[in-house]
Amino acid sequence: MIAVVVLLVIVVLVVVFVIGQYNSLVRLRNETQNAWAQVDVVLRRRYDLVPNLVETVKGYAAHERETLEAVIQARSGAIDASAVADQADSENMLSGALRRLFALSEAYPALKANNNFMELQKELVQTEGLIGYARGSYNESVLAFNNKSQVFPSNIIAGIFNFVLGDFFETEDESADPPSVTF
Repeated sequence: MIAVVVLLVIVVLVVVFVIGQYNSLVRLRNETQNAWAQVDVVLRRRYDLVPNLVETVKGYAAHERETLEAVIQARSGAIDASAVADQADSENMLSGALRRLFALSEAYPALKANNNFMELQKELVQTEGLIGYARGSYNESVLAFNNKSQVFPSNIIAGIFNFVLGDFFETEDESADPPSVTF
């Protein structure tokens, strides 16, 4: 009789442990998904600013068609990206194209003095800061989830219930390659 009670207590403890580990993994996965949604919101804001910026620059630097088209194509690619790694690559391309676009303002004093351009540039710089913050928050969530999914004994539960590790949202170091503008 005592052996049955001890066995029953052990089974109950194992079930409670598995439920706790599973719920913890689900919470971390949901936090990661929420953090990605926050990144997506800020990226959408960026995407909304880009066409206005391009239109403003068009009036002053119409012959810089290649740079403007690169920005538009990079924006389209970023909007269409689905996986986190694809999104990061697309965002790197968009950031590079925007750096080249802003470098154009140095060659066009009238553009640089345009209030609309300056306001859009200011909003985009603020948005870039928000993207950096949201990306950091997302990556912290991914790190916590991945750690929980890979550390014993929760890795066993993660494996049994097919929890997939999250991808980090990594971008290039923007200071590595300064924009080049040729005329």
